[in-house]
Amino acid sequence: MAIQQIHHVAYRCKDAKETVLWYKENLGMDFVLAIAEDKVPSTKAPDPYMHIFMDAGNGNILAFFEVPNSPPMGRDTNTPDWVQHIAFQVGSVQELEETKARLQAKGIEVIGVTDHVIFKSIYFRDPNGHRLELAAKTATPEMDRKLDEVKWEMLEEWSKTKRAPKHAAWLHEPEFKQ
Repeated sequence: MAIQQIHHVAYRCKDAKETVLWYKENLGMDFVLAIAEDKVPSTKAPDPYMHIFMDAGNGNILAFFEVPNSPPMGRDTNTPDWVQHIAFQVGSVQELEETKARLQAKGIEVIGVTDHVIFKSIYFRDPNGHRLELAAKTATPEMDRKLDEVKWEMLEEWSKTKRAPKHAAWLHEPEFKQ
């Protein structure tokens, strides 16, 4: 078996219509599909839901479930707030900066532009509280090669020590100097 691509990634939302409109207006995603049932097909549990699907480009689908009979949405309080997020790639740093300005003009709080050297990112939240990242690639082939050469060594060192290996510390040195 070989995985071909991600079919969809699904998250919970507070309001399906608000979510569709927000992603369409702010990130230009098309609304491609809605599925709703009074029972869950896989478990047969009586739990009505609306399942919406948004086109995230290149065959990537971002989906959401509105489940009105469940307790209000929360988050994993044992995981730092910055860890769980959805990252989307944009075409250029200029597009990233223009999107940041457009989001801020709408009153959406944006963190960044953060320089990861191999890409630059901005971070913000959707109306459900999900953390989103937009990233623009800036890596050179040499940077990609250097990172590829050390990935297994870094993983082994981390696995043994649970301390950040310094093989690729050059990635964030400029960001931390600011």
